[in-house]
Amino acid sequence: MSVAIWFQTFCAALQVDAVTTITQRYGAITTRLNTDFWVTTSSTAHSLYAGSYGRNTAIRGFSDLDMVFQLPQSLYARYDGYMSNGQSALIQAVKTSIESTYSRTSVRGDGQVIQVPFTDGLTFEVVPGFQNQDGSYTYPDANDGGRWRQTDPRAEISAFRTRNTAVNGNLVPLGRMMRQWKGEWSVPISGLLIDTLAYQFIENYEHRGKSYYYYDFLCRDFFKFMSERSRTQNYWRAPGSGHQVFGGELFQYKALRCYNLALEAIGHELATPKREYSAKRKWREIFGSRFPD
Repeated sequence: MSVAIWFQTFCAALQVDAVTTITQRYGAITTRLNTDFWVTTSSTAHSLYAGSYGRNTAIRGFSDLDMVFQLPQSLYARYDGYMSNGQSALIQAVKTSIESTYSRTSVRGDGQVIQVPFTDGLTFEVVPGFQNQDGSYTYPDANDGGRWRQTDPRAEISAFRTRNTAVNGNLVPLGRMMRQWKGEWSVPISGLLIDTLAYQFIENYEHRGKSYYYYDFLCRDFFKFMSERSRTQNYWRAPGSGHQVFGGELFQYKALRCYNLALEAIGHELATPKREYSAKRKWREIFGSRFPD
């Protein structure tokens, strides 16, 4: 089995397998909110997938699905005019609406989102917002007395899709593989920061347009890229929106460890004779049991 088949099989194993269920739940939540806040029962209007699912970098077994729901602009003045924390009142109004459909689910209003948990472990996180002229959204943050914040998932999704197309569809699999690494190694890095760094890295990467046959080099070189990011940098700029993506704890050390493991794996691949078993053992150290045995 060639390196290309290894990584093609690995990437196939990472694909989200609950698309039909996700679509049904997304439609049910959207229909409920449209019924209560707009004069329509549409299951798609005014809603947008955001986060990793919107960027297509979520992997099988992911736990949080972000969606944005656009509210009528007239409601902004109403809740902005509250004497105190109209943002909390807005969060509660949307929560009450969703509870009309999911009365047996522990729907929670949590600061900036309404969480709708399901028994299979997937939680929908609904962000209610008001669409601005540039396509971004103003959304409520009920923490610390309340405030309004800005998010621009459409710009982020558009930038990510454009670059993914420009690099022969290799950006999305890179984001997915690194999410698997994040989970396997408990790496202190957000999904958006993974996607942001992958977006930056692949722009001028020498093998950016190649096939699965180069994915061992792609992973090796991205681990090296991550390990070399400044350890004093507090945030990076998200693609498209330019919003700050904070780094939190240091991720560079674990990236360096896996760069070294990737070097060992490739050394086994290039040996004469080729040591396939040893190479796959190293990749499984990095990515876990979803990498083919």
